[in-house]
Amino acid sequence: MGKSAEASGAAAVLAEMRQEFLEEVGDAARDLMMAVEASRHDEAGLPETIRTGHRLGLSLRGQGDTLGLSPLTALGLRLGDYLSETRNVSPELILGDLERFLEVVLDVTEGRIAPDAEQAPLVRRLPAKRGFAIGDIKARDVEIMLVMEPGAQTHFVERELQQCGYRTVQISATFEALPLIVRTKPDMVIISAVMPGLSGIDLTIGLTAMPETRNVPVALITSLDPECEQLALIPKQVPIIHKGPAFGDDLFSALDTLFLI
Repeated sequence: MGKSAEASGAAAVLAEMRQEFLEEVGDAARDLMMAVEASRHDEAGLPETIRTGHRLGLSLRGQGDTLGLSPLTALGLRLGDYLSETRNVSPELILGDLERFLEVVLDVTEGRIAPDAEQAPLVRRLPAKRGFAIGDIKARDVEIMLVMEPGAQTHFVERELQQCGYRTVQISATFEALPLIVRTKPDMVIISAVMPGLSGIDLTIGLTAMPETRNVPVALITSLDPECEQLALIPKQVPIIHKGPAFGDDLFSALDTLFLI
């Protein structure tokens, strides 16, 4: 078999796998839509509906890029991130937001959104992660990506930003964050200096150097000593947010420096 025939066969297999996955995701999204509606009438089913949403998000994240469906990867990540903190959000808001996620998922699976669609406007259509009932807080159309491991510090930073009306999304790995930054173009990225694998300092330096990302505003959050040699590698235009008593002032200064206030 020649190379062209092998390539053609591989492409046919990939196309078949992609179509099967789209059909599976579409069926799962429609089933979850029905669960959302049922949970509106019986809130006892809400925890299972949320768990099913988590499973759908993990499936999208796991296979979207492999099958050339990167919009589904972004949707899966946002869905899982949104559902990771719903304890203080009213069931009505959760179900309404989950329904909006599913509508966009179905737009992709049914061809209304192309696999190569620009993802920045796509993710802005999605509900903002709440973490709490926003109430009278005025929402801003400003999205801030946190590249930080899960934990109390990340939760604190996220809450501070949400209470100022910013949209947030939290990414736990630097290698996962890089393609998402390129594709979704957040208004700002806050990166933890110490991260497993590729360090946050390396990611920061890379983002400020690459033509595709050098115009994305970046800030570094750290507990390292200000005189640390590693911090001397950070480009001068990158604000540094220090953990501790100066955190609030540093965060405000970073947002102000990057014209996000």
